[in-house]
Amino acid sequence: MNQAPSGHTFRSSSPPEPTDSQQRRRVARALGISTGAALAALIGFGAWNYASRQAETLAVLNASKNAVPHVNVMIAQNDPTPRTIELPGNMAPFENATISARATGYISTRNVDIGTKVRTGDVLAVIAAPDLDQQLAQAKAQLVQLEAAVQQSQADVDLSHVTNQRTARLLAQGWSSAQQGDQDRLTLASRTAGLAVARANVVAQQAAVNRLAQLTAFEQITAPFDGVVTSRLIDVGSLVTADPTNGTPLFSIARTDVLRVQVFVPQSVYLGVRDGDSAKVTVPELPNRVFEGKVARNARALASGSRTLLTEVDVDNKDGVLAAGLYGILHLQVHRPIPVITIPSQAVIFNKDGLAAAVVEDGKVELRKLDLEVDNGANVEVRTGLNPGDRVILSPPANVADGMRVVAIDPEEAIARREDK
Repeated sequence: MNQAPSGHTFRSSSPPEPTDSQQRRRVARALGISTGAALAALIGFGAWNYASRQAETLAVLNASKNAVPHVNVMIAQNDPTPRTIELPGNMAPFENATISARATGYISTRNVDIGTKVRTGDVLAVIAAPDLDQQLAQAKAQLVQLEAAVQQSQADVDLSHVTNQRTARLLAQGWSSAQQGDQDRLTLASRTAGLAVARANVVAQQAAVNRLAQLTAFEQITAPFDGVVTSRLIDVGSLVTADPTNGTPLFSIARTDVLRVQVFVPQSVYLGVRDGDSAKVTVPELPNRVFEGKVARNARALASGSRTLLTEVDVDNKDGVLAAGLYGILHLQVHRPIPVITIPSQAVIFNKDGLAAAVVEDGKVELRKLDLEVDNGANVEVRTGLNPGDRVILSPPANVADGMRVVAIDPEEAIARREDK
């Protein structure tokens, strides 16, 4: 280091050291410049990438607009087969009767109980009615008396007839008076009338005897038809009365070898219900069984409140698996008044105008408005809107419209393409 002459001091020529605050400002400025440059680069890259993607999208859209879509089609055909409907039904016995007492007395014998199978004429119970038996005996004795009175009247008539003939001859010969002749003639007429009365009394008494005999026959309670006892309301010793309007109920019997399945067919399908048609019945508790039956009868008139037709299906139940009162599902074959066209639900278009289907005609789309008879979920039955032979598009494009050009792939061609793959 050079030293100055004495009395003078020389300063160093190097710059002063920066302070800490100055260093921080320099670092922040450098970072800001580098960050700005990076952001500018990212923005530029993003703008370029967006412009590139937009150009590609526009190119794809233009290409799709100009492309003719390929669509799978099906050939519409009439479906004349019967339609199967399912209706809830209640199973009722073919015949059902509550047997009441026709004779007043006490139950002396009971031969059946709930669940007993019986045949026509089987004695279910016996009523002890001694007063009724005595009435019958009295009526028979009176009948014998009246029959004897008829015989006596007949003898009186015969005697009067002979006497009248004899008196008439004597009167003609002058040996008898006119008074005697009139007396014998009128006596014959009187006794003849008495004979008619006696005979009428016999007829009336015979009717009384027959009535009492019929009532005593009701002392034996018999089964009116083959069936099973479903209820027992009396026991030995029970007092029963033969009131015509409120007689004591004794048993209930149901015929269950054939069951009536009663269903209510809606108005929409009642025209297709015919007596003699086959039907099937299933029961939820018997998932593996199907019971065959036939439509036996219907009410021939719809109920005004529900617009339904009461219909009965007879189901054979000789094996006794089914029971009266069960709930079941009736599978009924309903004839179609007019044929319908069945198409898959995927071919149906729903828009502001309702339901429609796209039909290919000469390479162009024609939208047809549909009137459905029924929607089965996987497919629909079309009443009007399609004709047999129409080529209906399956899964039409979202932008389908009238006049749109398409290339139709028929079912055979679609199958061939799948096999080639």
